[in-house]
Amino acid sequence: MDRIIGGVKRVNGPVIEASGIKDAMMLELVRVGDIRIIGEIIKLEGSQAIIQVYEDTTGLKPGDPIYGTGMPLSVELGPGLIGTIYDGIQRPLTKIFEKTGEFIDRGVIVPSLQRDKAWHFVPGALTLPAQLSGGAVLGTVQETERILHKILVPPGMAGSLVSLAAEGDYTLDKPVAVMETAEGKIELTLMHPWPIRKPRPVKERLPLTIPLITGQRVIDTLFPVAKGGTVAIPGGFGTGKTMTQHAIAKWCDAEVIVYIGCGERGNEMTDVLTEFPKLIDPKTGRSLMERTILIANTSNMPVSAREASIYTGVTLAEYFRDQGYHVAVMADSTSRWAEALRELSGRMEEMPAEEGFPAYLPTRIAEFYERAGFMQTLGGAEGSVSIIGAVSPPGGDFSEPVTQHTKRFVRCFWGLDRQLANARHYPAISWLESYSEYLEDITPWWDQHAGATWALDRREIMELLQKEVRLQQVVKLVGPDALPDSQRFIIEVCSLFKNAFLQQNAFDDIDRYSSVEKQVKMLNIILTFWRRGSGAIKAGVTLVNIRKMKVYQDIIKMKFTVANEDTAQLDKLTLKLERSIDQLETMYAG
Repeated sequence: MDRIIGGVKRVNGPVIEASGIKDAMMLELVRVGDIRIIGEIIKLEGSQAIIQVYEDTTGLKPGDPIYGTGMPLSVELGPGLIGTIYDGIQRPLTKIFEKTGEFIDRGVIVPSLQRDKAWHFVPGALTLPAQLSGGAVLGTVQETERILHKILVPPGMAGSLVSLAAEGDYTLDKPVAVMETAEGKIELTLMHPWPIRKPRPVKERLPLTIPLITGQRVIDTLFPVAKGGTVAIPGGFGTGKTMTQHAIAKWCDAEVIVYIGCGERGNEMTDVLTEFPKLIDPKTGRSLMERTILIANTSNMPVSAREASIYTGVTLAEYFRDQGYHVAVMADSTSRWAEALRELSGRMEEMPAEEGFPAYLPTRIAEFYERAGFMQTLGGAEGSVSIIGAVSPPGGDFSEPVTQHTKRFVRCFWGLDRQLANARHYPAISWLESYSEYLEDITPWWDQHAGATWALDRREIMELLQKEVRLQQVVKLVGPDALPDSQRFIIEVCSLFKNAFLQQNAFDDIDRYSSVEKQVKMLNIILTFWRRGSGAIKAGVTLVNIRKMKVYQDIIKMKFTVANEDTAQLDKLTLKLERSIDQLETMYAG
């Protein structure tokens, strides 16, 4: 039961100074004023406290009561999370809409998970009494067609399971098990709370050796990310950060997607909310929302809720990881989150660091990305959380603090290029500025699933792209005609690689997703063209004649004409290319 722990002394936007504080703790969830605005204690000093609130403070005045809850800001974890749209502090927006209309009333209290819905619980094969600890599986609930929701013993709890409910339908607040612990008997339901700022414990952090396959060729082939990895996608306005995250959310082989719209523009978030339910999951043929959780915290919502939203999202992701799922978190965008930190820090009159951001900005960024990883859970399963964070540097300046600090704590960097975006080359990921530090870790997986030449082929095409940059500088000075055919052919091959491989059409039924096998064979065709073509030029064949080959046009169009399940066509295209070059060499030799 809430109790009065003090009163309002001063109101400064979303930051409230409180006095007369007694019996309160750091990071305690509080409710302020008669309308019970949700807040969190972020600073304690004697009987004084600083509270950041997650709603508009208009109308609050000195002397208003502050109620303590005795618990930290937490999320509810249990069946019903999948397919739900929450705000930054896990309030279900559709339920709030039903209760208050189009505008969210302050102080409105709606349970995060539906209390009146019954779920079919199937108990696990446990012999009573059973000694269990945190992370153990009590039973399962089929939440969606793809997600079998495992009901876990909350982390930190241990004891003897003395009672387990029979198979049947249960609401979230009805007990399904009883455990005898050191604190006495505790009833367990289908759900449990967890503080958002506290990482959920695991048994062991495992090496990152399995790639997160996204179906985007520039990512999977050139700059791959491992399951459990961390990625930054920086780019100026209009370079395609959100669309890149949408493509990854739809096509990557993660089993659960948590999409956090953190301070994004309302119209962009509206697109996500209306588009995601219509998208079809290619693996099941059903709605993508059956494996997705959306957190919508737009730029006109309270700034402090924006600060909390990414912790809410990553906590939900850790919960599904603990059930043995691979989860991908899309944070769009962490720059808006950092701006929320800056505003709250300024209102608390803290000493600013570079560009006005608080001195603890790097620490907060590190804490967020460190919650990613491939883990062995407390229950013995394996699961992962991959974090893909968009960064929106003002003016596309990658030297600003948020981008620079993020680069220190992530191992994969997909820099978006304004010139590529203006040329309608999407995904606009720059092959010159981007990098991935997961290459060595995941190369054995690629060797096993795609052949032992993958790493060598990737290195060869990257070296060609580097050579092309230097040749383009010469071309700008003296024109292409001053170069010999052997060097002009490098430019030709790189142009082919950019247009036929790196550029990908998200609206084309065939090109929007490329399987691992298709990517490997497409890259092999382009490198065969390079190796055989450069040999032919040394034998006297002209670049003009190489361009005139009919198979050259077939290679340009292969991404649209060859489906993922029909990659044998690419083998035929390789043979056709070999024969065409053989004919040219024979003609010039004669």
